[in-house]
Amino acid sequence: MADVLPLVEARLTTALGEPDARAAVTFLGTDRIEVLRFQEGDVVRYATLGMSLHPMADPTAVLADPVKGPRAELVLSVRAGLADTDKVLRPLAVLAATPQVEGLVVTPGASLDVGEPLWPGAPFTSVLVGEPGGLVEDLELDAPMDPVRFLPLLPMTPNEAAWKRVHGAQALQERWLGHGTDLRDPARGSVPLG
Repeated sequence: MADVLPLVEARLTTALGEPDARAAVTFLGTDRIEVLRFQEGDVVRYATLGMSLHPMADPTAVLADPVKGPRAELVLSVRAGLADTDKVLRPLAVLAATPQVEGLVVTPGASLDVGEPLWPGAPFTSVLVGEPGGLVEDLELDAPMDPVRFLPLLPMTPNEAAWKRVHGAQALQERWLGHGTDLRDPARGSVPLG
């Protein structure tokens, strides 16, 4: 069976170019998670590498399947130079380790919360998981393995996260769209939720 991570890194570099920085984080009892940084004009992108090494397992399953099951990596895009966003590396690694640590299956529409600002002074402590396939195409793996999906992360303010819990991910995304919210602005305020 193919080693997944070199294929994932190759897909990321094909889609985003060569990374200009990388950092690795290891949490007790988990595999190493790397975060790669890609600079493209005034946008900086951070992508995890390591979350897709193992399939995500349903926490109610008696035994986790070592081969089959959804696989994903996380991608965060922000405007460069407006905040110290490089400090997002550890929170991103924490989110990428969540399936291993908590047995969580990360899917589009889910909220992930790190319980602290994503970077110093950030108005966001959580993210909305977006739909894959836009920025980085899914990576097909040899059967019976599921493809690796590259899930965009959309930072949410605490008010947006609370509103999303009541009204759902789709309603929040429509609200962002309706107000022309720049989701890449690392210092943006909450969208009007009245």
